[in-house]
Amino acid sequence: MKVFVLDRHKKPLMPCTPRRARKLMESGRARVHKRFPFTIRLTDRTLKESAVQDVELRIDPGSRHTGFAVVRKDEDGEDHVLHLSQLEHRGQEIHLGLEKRASIRRGRRSRKTWYREPRFDNRTRPEGWLPPSLDHRVLTTRTWVERYMSLLPLSSISFEYAAFDTQLMQNPEISGVEYQRGELQGYEIRQYLYAKFGHKCAYCGTEEGKMELDHVVPRSKGGSDRVSNLVPCCHGCNQRKGNRSIEEFLAHDVERLAWIRSRQKAPLKDATAMNIVRPAILGMLHSTGLPVSCWSTARTKWNRDRLGIPKDHHLDAACVGDVIAIHDWQEQDVLMVKACGHGSRKRRHVDRYGFPYGHPFMKEKLVHGFQTGDMVKADVQKGKKAGIHIGKVSVRSTGRFNIKTATKTVQSIGWKNCTILQRKDGYEYSIAKQERIHPIGKPDGFPAENL
Repeated sequence: MKVFVLDRHKKPLMPCTPRRARKLMESGRARVHKRFPFTIRLTDRTLKESAVQDVELRIDPGSRHTGFAVVRKDEDGEDHVLHLSQLEHRGQEIHLGLEKRASIRRGRRSRKTWYREPRFDNRTRPEGWLPPSLDHRVLTTRTWVERYMSLLPLSSISFEYAAFDTQLMQNPEISGVEYQRGELQGYEIRQYLYAKFGHKCAYCGTEEGKMELDHVVPRSKGGSDRVSNLVPCCHGCNQRKGNRSIEEFLAHDVERLAWIRSRQKAPLKDATAMNIVRPAILGMLHSTGLPVSCWSTARTKWNRDRLGIPKDHHLDAACVGDVIAIHDWQEQDVLMVKACGHGSRKRRHVDRYGFPYGHPFMKEKLVHGFQTGDMVKADVQKGKKAGIHIGKVSVRSTGRFNIKTATKTVQSIGWKNCTILQRKDGYEYSIAKQERIHPIGKPDGFPAENL
């Protein structure tokens, strides 16, 4: 993983290798500025004295995970990956928390103040309002775009914008033949179905081999090309099923038949959420002042298949846009970021009826200068817990803290043994090793001139 570099005035320079960063710090020419992502600050150089190249930030937005990739182009127009990261959202947690809070308040209102006029019935929402669980995805993406802008000399942003048109997929008669059978039709429908069935064969569950689309009700028996009548399957199952109905083909496996039926009827909540969120994210990106280009999911998949790159959120981000070739993606470890919030605002635990119980929470978040969520380094000199422990701290009013490391939780560490590495910022961090795979080129299945 490349190390981000700032000049003496905190202006971003080109990233360097960990080896070079280590030498700069050993010689006293640099100091640690930030732990995640790891950033150093030079003490003897400014931006005017340095050479920087054009660096592009590529974003693959998602309902649960968003992928980021930082790349630079060489003189031949080929991409070199400088940084990969993956952001895990907490939209589902926010949604469940809001439901729980609303339930408790609804019960309290019905018991105590049933005679009052409902407040929520007499309010309008401002233009552009999003539910908190959806707005969270926009805000966290904005946070990380702004962080990358402060740490890297970004010159442009590439954004995957294509959305699932679920209404069109359910009703192909909504527009003319040229629109519904354009060059992208096959790719967009395939991606929709692969996501819906988890990139597995609907009939046997295998993930191996190339997936094909099969008609649940065969065309020979009046089946249509509507998406609700299509499922992904492997070549073997497709041949064995032939023109039989799904009830006849899966008569021996009633559970799988019921599972397929349930998946056919289940809406893609994540796809619907992203259809709402994408325009808001795009508007946020335009507000940064950097040039923003939008690309389709079909283009991303075509780039990935052509270059033989495995599917993952951060690698999808690297494949967004006009890509000739991608280098150095296997050498980069992945920064895994998880949004965990800034703690609860409640002061007491409540039972399922909304009544408080137990002792009140601590009045102060800070204990001896530490707060829960800080990244600390504990140097314990003696005792059963002797050693160096690095991780996230959970503070106690007694001054005896718990430290959650990568492998375990060390309890009851005195605050005097702890040193802050990075203040709490609402995220948890870990480093994932990139799987070392030799890319295998595939034949061009989607002509570039049509993209």
